[in-house]
Amino acid sequence: MLKAHSKLFEHLTLAGDLTLIAACWVLAYIIRFSFDAPLGIPPFSGYALQLLPILVVWGIAFHAFDLYRPHRLGSYLSEWLDIARASTLGVLVLVAIMTFFFRSYEFSRLVIGIFWALSIVAVSLSRAVFREVLRFARRRGYNQRYAVIVGGGELIGEVLRVLRHRPDAGIQVLGVLCDKPDVPDAPDADVRRLGGIDELRWVLSTRTVDIVFIALPNHDYPRLADVLDAIDDEPVAIHLVPDVLSVASLRSGIEEFEGVPFIHLRESPLYGWNRVLKRLFDLVVGGMALVAALPLMLSVAALIKLTSAGPVLYAQERMGLDGRPFRMLKFRTMRVDAEDKTGPVWARPHDPRTTWVGAILRRWSLDELPQLINVLGGAMSLVGPRPERPELVQQFRSRIPGYMLRHKVKAGITGWAQINGWRGNTSLEKRIEYDLYYIERWSLVFDVKILVQTVWKGIRHANAY
Repeated sequence: MLKAHSKLFEHLTLAGDLTLIAACWVLAYIIRFSFDAPLGIPPFSGYALQLLPILVVWGIAFHAFDLYRPHRLGSYLSEWLDIARASTLGVLVLVAIMTFFFRSYEFSRLVIGIFWALSIVAVSLSRAVFREVLRFARRRGYNQRYAVIVGGGELIGEVLRVLRHRPDAGIQVLGVLCDKPDVPDAPDADVRRLGGIDELRWVLSTRTVDIVFIALPNHDYPRLADVLDAIDDEPVAIHLVPDVLSVASLRSGIEEFEGVPFIHLRESPLYGWNRVLKRLFDLVVGGMALVAALPLMLSVAALIKLTSAGPVLYAQERMGLDGRPFRMLKFRTMRVDAEDKTGPVWARPHDPRTTWVGAILRRWSLDELPQLINVLGGAMSLVGPRPERPELVQQFRSRIPGYMLRHKVKAGITGWAQINGWRGNTSLEKRIEYDLYYIERWSLVFDVKILVQTVWKGIRHANAY
């Protein structure tokens, strides 16, 4: 019965999509020739002949991109992208058909372009409205599917939490099958344990189950084959939930490559367009900041030169993106021989190595201004974890788990840890916690927020000395 309903649903959705596609083709013709047609309006008959190949091509393209699969757990964005890809493929095939089979009739390229845009918008909006109606009904108890969860550990709790958070998906959990007597980490007291993992076959034969979520912890993965054997040919949907919680360390995700799914357990957020956007942001905002700060920087340079012996700028080796060293620029705030006796150590309050001008610069973070040059050169970013010296990094990575993950992005002049007070000689553990929080949730808006708070809260800080 469930399969029959799904097939009927698929046919109705396909019919609705193709009706919209046909309407978009007619509407594109009307829009194009309702305004400027200096050579006259071509007869619609030639365009009407294209409706048959359009409906065939779009029907095949929509099926090829799997647009009629059950989409209860999917997102709007993924569906819209698939619609755009299918429509783009359809337009390319349509142009090829026109070129090879309808040479005697000249079709307007503008009609094709308008049709392409309309088809994506119309089908996407209709799908969105239809899904919202379904979600409204599911929140009120209609169109439900019944599921069981097989597994153990905190992974069961995560699946239960997600499903409880999304009642619009219309999935009711009948219970879980786990070997422990209690349901682990269940967010609701009404979730019942139906038996052990080995009792799955009995549960499927005695209850109406539509979906089986397999959420085995890593140490139980050898039992996966037994679980699948227990399901056998039961007409249920199977969703495998991989246990990445125990092994993922940074922005995990799933990507399909040539039909093979890859699970990313550790991935930098800055790849593709994200990397380009952040670089453009650094160049534009960093360039403007450098121009604005140039008079102040020249004044600071003159003051350093007049009050102490040695160079104005101090280039210190720091560790940046992917653990590669770079030379970070600062205004010199200490004596030239400051580390001859101590070696690389953090500055401390009332540090005798600091010059009187350097103390003022450090207190107001003005010694960091030359790092705008590092930003424009690409070694640093405006926002990111503050870089450390390689000697200190070697000490910290052996003491703090996950320390090196902060090098998955470029070092920054300011960062989430710094505006929250974790700078200077403060807790390294808290600093790493805030750095990783920033990396996991990076966005351009987040960068803007940090920069605004850096200016709003002021650059003076009690731990800057």
